[in-house]
Amino acid sequence: MKREEKRPVRASSRDSFGSYPEGPPAPPKPPAPFPIATAMRRVLAKGYHGADLRADLMAGAVVGVVALPLSMALAIGVGAPPQHGLYTAAIGGAIVALLGGCKFQVTGPTAAFIVILAPIVNKHGLAGLLTAGFMAGLILIGLGAARLGSLIRFIPYPVTTGFTAGIATVIATLQVKDVLGLTTGPLPDHYVEKLDTLWGARSTFNVAELAVATATFALLLLLPRIVKKVPAPLLAIGFVAIVAALLHRFVPAFSVATIGTRFHTTIGGVDVAGIPSVLPAPALPWGSGLPSYQLIHELAGPAFAIAMLGAIESLLSAVIADGMTNTKHDPNAELVALGIGNVFAPIFGGIAATGALARTATNIRSGARSPIAAVTHAALVMLSILLLAPLIAYVPMASLAALLVLVAWNMSEVRHFAHLVRVAPKSDVFVLVTCFLLTVFFDMVVAVSVGFMMAAVLFMKRMGDLTESRVTLDASEDAPMKVPPGVVVYEINGPLFFGASQNAMASLGAIKGDSFKVLVLHLGRVPVIDATGFVALENAIDSVVRQKKGVVLAGPLPRPRTIFDKARLGAKHPELRMADSLEEAMEVARELAAAMETGGSKAPTPVAA
Repeated sequence: MKREEKRPVRASSRDSFGSYPEGPPAPPKPPAPFPIATAMRRVLAKGYHGADLRADLMAGAVVGVVALPLSMALAIGVGAPPQHGLYTAAIGGAIVALLGGCKFQVTGPTAAFIVILAPIVNKHGLAGLLTAGFMAGLILIGLGAARLGSLIRFIPYPVTTGFTAGIATVIATLQVKDVLGLTTGPLPDHYVEKLDTLWGARSTFNVAELAVATATFALLLLLPRIVKKVPAPLLAIGFVAIVAALLHRFVPAFSVATIGTRFHTTIGGVDVAGIPSVLPAPALPWGSGLPSYQLIHELAGPAFAIAMLGAIESLLSAVIADGMTNTKHDPNAELVALGIGNVFAPIFGGIAATGALARTATNIRSGARSPIAAVTHAALVMLSILLLAPLIAYVPMASLAALLVLVAWNMSEVRHFAHLVRVAPKSDVFVLVTCFLLTVFFDMVVAVSVGFMMAAVLFMKRMGDLTESRVTLDASEDAPMKVPPGVVVYEINGPLFFGASQNAMASLGAIKGDSFKVLVLHLGRVPVIDATGFVALENAIDSVVRQKKGVVLAGPLPRPRTIFDKARLGAKHPELRMADSLEEAMEVARELAAAMETGGSKAPTPVAA
């Protein structure tokens, strides 16, 4: 009896085998616009009014006040003069806000970069630092243009938590020098050597420096509970700077290092203490001419690390901003804008920049409504350079170090770290602790690379463990289905990929050849298959066919369907039959087993795919 060939008709565009029914080709989609300025375009499309501008100006002013001391502290933490942190917040902050994909993101220098940038300054100086940031900007533009922004969600939480806590530990360690007033010179790159250097300089401990740092830290903790409208860093550092200056004036023995005593700039032949009260002039980051090949080669690795960390931190900040405001950012536009910001910021003396979570959250809580708030923050920082430079010279170094200690503490998320250690599976805890230790004792690039690879291997193992197989014989009393005589059903449940294929096919070899005439391979519960899984499937089919047994493949077939189309299993194995479902496969197997029992040479016509 000839079985009629039928084409399944379904409501969904995808048929039972994962392919799509034939029909006229869909019209080509218009090319997606280049990912840039999507947030600003959305704001303007919805309409921007005077009330929105007033809200943005107020929010931007608050964030600018927060960013002013923090930007200087972060630049000093890197090993650069404080004005370069201000240039970063002003230039990078304005460019990324206008061209980015998040309405509320505030960009500038962040504490996470200290671990990467400090060794660059030690080895290559300020020019090398600016050049590395410039190169990182080009990498970020490429990532965004290639639309790789969505890949951030594939970085496991234990990896990000581990290297973030490690970075916080290193940042806090670096502040010991200024908190205690130690005279050490430049600190070594490696963590153990840093500790050894700090311990060796313990005899230079300065009580006044510790008093200033302690007072600043205490005010940073207490003031937010008392004063809500004015940012605590501005009040705390400003108050301590005034007290320290008065004490030095009336008690000369009381002396602490300040921005004015630590940093000097020569402008027009005049030595300026602290930061210069002039706008930055554009210049090539590496100096005149073209950068040497050796410099590019040596900075390629650090530049890539800057780009990766900048992308991770900026996109994580944007995700959190989305959760706070019920909005959705464009990750690719954010990467492109971040790249452009990091290309232009070094031209004006700015160091590497990324999205700053604390400043972004402050921006949202202060009532920001569009990227104009972040632009206002950048303008306020630039205005402060012109108007407040003489006053900034009195800020104690110990106060900025205390601010960074608080930033490191908040960044470490000790409670989340401890909670994860307590409740997470041991494998995840191992990844977490490994990333933490590698970040502290090696560097962030090694930590993220190793942690990501470990997490990927653990994920593959877990997926492999989820993939199960079951054999159902016609004689099984507890069989969930009625299996015809001479037929055995081998069902695979779960993804069939390289991490699971060996286990999934292991039980098939234990089936005795004389116990069946037809094998039904049920793949209806296999969502995906990769090349390794497909090879294992083909080997199983080959093995059964060589035993002169029949094989029926029961669908719907896993995705990608193209792997089955290209393999042409039907042409390679004429004995192979296919069915849309397990029920149809059982019918085909019954007819095939009956034909083989009677010695018939003609097998039943396969069910059409």
